[in-house]
Amino acid sequence: VQLQASGGGLVQAGGSLRLSCATSGSTFGFNAIGWYRQAPGKQRELVATVSSGGSTKNADSVKGRFTISRDSAKNTVYLQMNSLKPEDTAVYYCNARSVVLGVPYDFWGQGTLVTVSS
Repeated sequence: VQLQASGGGLVQAGGSLRLSCATSGSTFGFNAIGWYRQAPGKQRELVATVSSGGSTKNADSVKGRFTISRDSAKNTVYLQMNSLKPEDTAVYYCNARSVVLGVPYDFWGQGTLVTVSS
């Protein structure tokens, strides 16, 4: 399984970015796929995920600002980030999870840096 994340960069507060995560196979092959982030000195945290059934989950800190979506034809998941804040600065990682016989298996992309300046 290969996950290729892209779209990070430097943006001013209030701006927008769109992250992309291209998978080596169908996104429907995973129980869930989405984004996590890790800021300097902090633990990695969930940002947003979408299940194979289409259900989405968003961290409280990004609700109303970030939207996760999926393009099945392109095997790609997107994270549209609007109204960015300096506290959104982090390395964003694409994650895909498969659950086999109750055991979760996580696959990670290489991460893309998002820097929000004040």
